[in-house]
Amino acid sequence: MRNIFAKELTKLATENPQVVLLSGDIGNKLFDDFKDAAPNRFYNCGVAEANMTGMAAGFAMSGFRPVTYTITPFATVRCLEQIRVDVCYHNLPVTIVGTGSGLSYAELGPTHHSCDDIGLLRMFPNISIVCPCDPIEARLALGAALQQEGPVYLRLGKKGEPNIHPSEPDFKIGKSITVREGRDLCLLSTGNAMSLSLTVAEKLLEAGMSVRVESFHTVKPLDATLLRDVASSYKTIVTLEEHSLIGGLGSAVAEWMVDNDACDCRLLRFGTGDYFLNTPGKQAYARAQYGLTTEKIVAKILKECVA
Repeated sequence: MRNIFAKELTKLATENPQVVLLSGDIGNKLFDDFKDAAPNRFYNCGVAEANMTGMAAGFAMSGFRPVTYTITPFATVRCLEQIRVDVCYHNLPVTIVGTGSGLSYAELGPTHHSCDDIGLLRMFPNISIVCPCDPIEARLALGAALQQEGPVYLRLGKKGEPNIHPSEPDFKIGKSITVREGRDLCLLSTGNAMSLSLTVAEKLLEAGMSVRVESFHTVKPLDATLLRDVASSYKTIVTLEEHSLIGGLGSAVAEWMVDNDACDCRLLRFGTGDYFLNTPGKQAYARAQYGLTTEKIVAKILKECVA
């Protein structure tokens, strides 16, 4: 995702002289083309991400379209006060980009895990939260973010994510994309959990269960139209995310169901548990420690749906 993000950002900066990139001492070679195209609009802010966020707010107040970029926990948790007060309070068009989200940097330990970022930022007024599922969505999400009047948090994976969409979908912030049709249950997937979601859908199909899969890329604002449709059409909704069960997509959907009297529909939520993972390992290892494997997810869905 980060490669297509850098390429698209360079293209957009060439077309729009208001686009400014602020980096938290990361991706310097990644942005060589950007620096060649717009040398006066690239700022390496160093390991001072809170200052970077404040600078971005100042740029936005001056008529620019700033984009901040660094590893997800450093773009979000480290800067919460600046995001809240400098950016969201003033409803400024700052695009905050976190790379290596979820468990993408699992081998570097819990300091580099970001399983709480959606929950933390979801509480702030004005901000949109967008989690692309593949490089195609990442490219489209960036373009959409730079058209928003207020702040956007863009939650990216790391690298190597496959293209999910065979062609360019109609991408709109706040509007889910149907990836796969199905009749028995609806699986809402966000961000880099999509490949896992589609594998789960295939295994469930082998077990005789037809699964609709949605790329629910926008966690805030929720696609209420889609939720009303699936809540009235399916007995079971499943959410799958590489984020804590507290505060993420599953929480947002559960809150929506309670507020909209849609509790007749069963909701199953899959995400990371309420504990730190202290043993380093690859992303697949970290997912397994949190129970985010095809086998465990399929087994629980079949057990709950049969029950």
